[in-house]
Amino acid sequence: MPRRKASPIELRGGPRRLLGVLAAVGMLLALLPALANAADYPDPDDPRAELAAGFEDAATATAGMDLLAHFKKSDTPFFDPENVGSFAFANSDAGFTGDHYVQGNFNGFQIFDISDPANPTLRTSVVCPGGQGDVNVYGDLLFTSVEQSNGRVDCGTEGAGPSDVPNPDRMRGVRIWDISDLDNPVQVAAIQLCRGSHTHRLVEDPNDPSNVYIYNSGTAGQRHPGEAVHTPEGFVDGRCGQTDPDSPNPSMWMIEVIKVPVDNAAAAEVVNEVRLFQGENGEVDGLQNGPTRPTHPCADTDECAPAGTTYSPTPNTNTCHDITAFPEIGLAAGACQGNGLLIDISDPANPVRIDAVADENFAYWHSANFNNDGTTVMFTDEWGGGVGARCAPNHQLAWGANAVFTIDRSGPTPQLVFQDYYKLPTSQTNQENCVAHQANLVPVPGRDIVVQGWYQGGVSMFDMTDPANPVEIAYFDRGPISASELVLGGFWSAYWYNGQVYGSEIARGVDVFEVTPTDLLSENEIEAAKEVVLEEHNAMAMRAYTWDPSFAVAGAFVDQAERSGALTGDTLAEVREHLATAEELADGNARDRAVVAQLDNAIRKVGDADPAVTQALQELRATFLD
Repeated sequence: MPRRKASPIELRGGPRRLLGVLAAVGMLLALLPALANAADYPDPDDPRAELAAGFEDAATATAGMDLLAHFKKSDTPFFDPENVGSFAFANSDAGFTGDHYVQGNFNGFQIFDISDPANPTLRTSVVCPGGQGDVNVYGDLLFTSVEQSNGRVDCGTEGAGPSDVPNPDRMRGVRIWDISDLDNPVQVAAIQLCRGSHTHRLVEDPNDPSNVYIYNSGTAGQRHPGEAVHTPEGFVDGRCGQTDPDSPNPSMWMIEVIKVPVDNAAAAEVVNEVRLFQGENGEVDGLQNGPTRPTHPCADTDECAPAGTTYSPTPNTNTCHDITAFPEIGLAAGACQGNGLLIDISDPANPVRIDAVADENFAYWHSANFNNDGTTVMFTDEWGGGVGARCAPNHQLAWGANAVFTIDRSGPTPQLVFQDYYKLPTSQTNQENCVAHQANLVPVPGRDIVVQGWYQGGVSMFDMTDPANPVEIAYFDRGPISASELVLGGFWSAYWYNGQVYGSEIARGVDVFEVTPTDLLSENEIEAAKEVVLEEHNAMAMRAYTWDPSFAVAGAFVDQAERSGALTGDTLAEVREHLATAEELADGNARDRAVVAQLDNAIRKVGDADPAVTQALQELRATFLD
């Protein structure tokens, strides 16, 4: 399939106001290569393109992923059978702790026992309305986002009254729960914030395990100025009406940093309000605040958008939608509505922007994922806000997609360098909300593999090891909920955890997938990924995956060498034979030196053909030495 790339418009060199850059956009448009259009779109015969509709009985299409289990939503209080697409009961993001899957919901959260992934069981339901409901876990602590004005401090279901009337019982911000007893979570703190919490991100401090931090992103409207909120100065009144960028301390154009003592979470406090978008002259709104193009040349044709409509992103960087933290490399990636940011978090309480990029094809920078060694970062574009059908055949492959960047560390500070877009490589119907959404890494050694939810576009797994050429390697999709209208549903997120992929399905519940071998992903690679066992996991509060030496890990690198052509013919066959014999001897409790001898033979046979294979074999060999 022919593909053409359009380069994003990039900002360089730390804090800088975009307005000067925007003046050059018209000239740049003429220079940008044409994007892929309908004629370049993948094969219309792809089995995902026209699947039959149904709520629980929709047709499915799958490659490299089998549906292992499905847990249906309970009728109440997390499901309205008369309104299956209701946001009031929508499942949202998820996290993991031990053998448990914690699924957020606009009406609270649920905890599932996944000790048997083929048979997930509901352990705990907590009704606590307030919207969004994104979750993060850390030890015995659970954090949840509360955005809507119906949230109450006491989790009551009666609401908090009109939003234009102040109510001290209203809760909009971040709740902190003690989940040491998973059967009885207890709220220990309710951090009130001006714009509530749309998303929040857990940030660990490698130098201070006694505290963790929460970076909060509030994207909703201001709460009533008569309601007190937490600030670095304490719990105060009168802070939430300041929306003018020239006011003394506007509650927009910032993120809040919450410091949480691990052993006393009730003492959590806001310690900073960070102006990540500040311009050279100190203006708080110093980044993207308007459309990056007035219109697209093909906007009034059937080539890239419905005829008679105009596609023109209108990003407005007044907060970050979400921030992905990777403390081990000292960096975070901010998906900030109109910009992608690279952020220094070496001091977690004081994050500092070090680079910013914009892209004329992105409508809403939504979330981000680093690769495992921190050399690549992928940003998602939630064009249409997640409720629109944005995977139609006449939509550009760079709209509602991922943008993959490498991180250039050759200069004084790391810089983002655009490589390519990745979008779900198949069309969907106009009855399916579909756009790039929440993703995480699959821990296959030697490769950067991502699994991602695309709402009703299903789940896509792709390889971005070559960031300039991301390629899909597996998928699962079902038909739309309705054949006649767009009903909100689909996968909010799809996350790998301890051997399986868990999909948080907005309208239907939880799906569990088993990844299966294909030509693009071997049994050894899957087994090596399964050998990475975590005690807890938050997809965007990243910790680097590590692999102990094993036969599966060594076999995975051999498989990759075969796929790349580094090992072929008799050499490949003999390496595999020596490795298989070594594994048989080890399983049969043979003397270690016999295993080592076979591994030595394999190492000699590889020679200089593939250093990654040699290293994996040497590390495995070392485990059999006294």
